[in-house]
Amino acid sequence: MKFRPCIDMHDGKVKQIVGETLTEDKQAVVENFVSSYNSIHYAHMFQKDELTGGHVIMLGGGNEEEAVRALNAYPGGLQIGGGINAGNARYYLEQGASHVIVTSYIFSDGQLNMDNLQAIIAEVGVDKLVIDLSCKERDGRWYVVTNQWKQFSDFEVNEANIRYLEQYCDEFLIHAVDVEGKQSGIQQSLVNALAQWVTIPCTYAGGARSMEDLELFRRLTGGKLDITVGSALDIYGGKLPYEQVVAYCQA
Repeated sequence: MKFRPCIDMHDGKVKQIVGETLTEDKQAVVENFVSSYNSIHYAHMFQKDELTGGHVIMLGGGNEEEAVRALNAYPGGLQIGGGINAGNARYYLEQGASHVIVTSYIFSDGQLNMDNLQAIIAEVGVDKLVIDLSCKERDGRWYVVTNQWKQFSDFEVNEANIRYLEQYCDEFLIHAVDVEGKQSGIQQSLVNALAQWVTIPCTYAGGARSMEDLELFRRLTGGKLDITVGSALDIYGGKLPYEQVVAYCQA
């Protein structure tokens, strides 16, 4: 079980927001934290602590320049997502990203778009691709949601579909949309299921708020999944000590 750090950016600043509130109406966005530091500060912090596989997420436009600064500051140590497609993916790898993360590009119009998936694989290769399965629960099942987490796709996150997609990527990033950014605890049923389904590296994001949550996560997954923590960390305005999380996961 690794701790995967994150650098989320909105309007060119490092922020922590409630993902479900992200819309074109900027006044509707719920911001948990806006940092006075730039992305380089956090990239160097994660590099110093030898944390790899963290993700830089561009939440909308206007973040490209700041994202590239983070990638340049920690070459090979960070992944990048947010608006990634076959046309720009290689550029971000050249800027220092270890992997590119895709969601909406391969889930267009509510369906898995294999043409787009094959197009980005042709550009960067399976070994540099992370598929983000941001999902919400509906009628007891989990479905990928896209378009700022507002649109349900017809793609169910289940064992068969996980196994199918594993051949097309190096890792998964799973956002539990219902709890992301809300510090309301992890989605235990989803975490438990993922630990049984996945056979490649997989990072879970959503709801972690305490050391007890990390211990519960480790127990439910047997250490098989990695975890990211955002708004709850003291480096992002929360109360959970970043250094304690790093030490716990590294131990």
